Amino acid sequence: MSEIIKHGALHADDWEVLRLAEGQDPATVGVPPGRRIVPLPVWQAQRDRLGARLDAGVLAVWLAGDDDPALLADDLARVALIAVDFPKFADGRGYSIATLLRTRLGYGGELRAIGNVLRDQFFFYLRCGFDAIQPQPGKYSTEQLQAALASLKDFSEPYQGAVDRDPLFRRVSREARP
Repeated sequence: MSEIIKHGALHADDWEVLRLAEGQDPATVGVPPGRRIVPLPVWQAQRDRLGARLDAGVLAVWLAGDDDPALLADDLARVALIAVDFPKFADGRGYSIATLLRTRLGYGGELRAIGNVLRDQFFFYLRCGFDAIQPQPGKYSTEQLQAALASLKDFSEPYQGAVDRDPLFRRVSREARP
């Protein structure tokens, strides 16, 4: 069981991410029992077969950087957890996907960053609307994750606007000068 950061605390987590091997067909790949996060193409190909598991809260969907989050628009009320994959450090498309899910599509469920999530980016994941961060298993020790949690409080008042709050100039009231 891996550890994740969720709502500002460490939690044990039993969700497992299903990744397809090269050449595997999304329509025929087996989804093992248990709590699974499946790629969008698997959900699209097996929607009728997997719908009951989604409704039972034991199935979730993950999006790759080149997936259109609007493809989940009809299912957003049913999906309790959506994960967004960060395949490498330099790929920031997941930030945009998270922002679109929260703002334009109004997704209110758990939004989780998975894949190559790095400690120095944890703060920015939260600003874009993620409420859970799942580092790769073995990437960080419990002590390192505790230190990362503490570092999330380094910035008490971010200036820029984001999913989590308006820009500072809109949050501070100022009296007009004579």
